[in-house]
Amino acid sequence: MHRLQDLEPREVVNVSYESDTAFLEERGELTHMIGVLTTRKDVGCQLECLPVAAHTWAFFPNEGPFPFVLQDTMARIYSEWLVASGYELAESFSFSFTKMDRQKENYAYSEIWIPVVKSAQAAR
Repeated sequence: MHRLQDLEPREVVNVSYESDTAFLEERGELTHMIGVLTTRKDVGCQLECLPVAAHTWAFFPNEGPFPFVLQDTMARIYSEWLVASGYELAESFSFSFTKMDRQKENYAYSEIWIPVVKSAQAAR
């Protein structure tokens, strides 16, 4: 999979989509994949591709105790940032990556990426 990476961030990512609750609550179901970001079409027969249209992306770096800070950041994106930002989800999915700190136990740097569009109210 690493040979396929040709888009930023060049990390192994966690992708969540097809949420039945639009990620607003910590319940329900969603589909989750682990993979890399690529523009290549020839990924091989043992890998599944999730095509993604071009979007504007909001990304949220976070660092601290893992997984608390990552989960807290995700919750605050949907409960606070989207409400106040003038943006809304372009699609109901997101991706993230996490780099564990080898010097600090249960400590990590993560980024959460969500596709956004200007909200209809903000465009007025």
